[in-house]
Amino acid sequence: MMDVGLLIIRLVVGLTFMGHGAQKLFGWFGGYGIKGTGSWFESIGMKPGVTMALLAGLAEFIGGALFAVGLFTWIAGLLLALTMLVAIVKVHQANGFWVTQNGFEYNFVLLAVAIGVALIGPGQYAMDALF
Repeated sequence: MMDVGLLIIRLVVGLTFMGHGAQKLFGWFGGYGIKGTGSWFESIGMKPGVTMALLAGLAEFIGGALFAVGLFTWIAGLLLALTMLVAIVKVHQANGFWVTQNGFEYNFVLLAVAIGVALIGPGQYAMDALF
């Protein structure tokens, strides 16, 4: 049953990250695309904004895809954890913990899940289990 639980966690979290990456990269799901996200990144001091938006979008999209299928899971977990750490420090930390005040609660949970799965492994129902 633990392997099924890990599969569910990986799919939900990985696909969610892919969606966030697609917002940054392609403007899908109500996102602003590379240029819009890049402009926002510039406004919060992350320069060059377009490059940072590209890197964040790729980390979320590719990291999320790898996490979801359980391939190179520790690398995917690291990519996702680093992305959440940057989001916490650069965007949410000043607002406190609770997401209702735009705090880092959500990012902190995703950070913990990414690290936790990277450390314990993706489970039996993962591409990593084939190798």
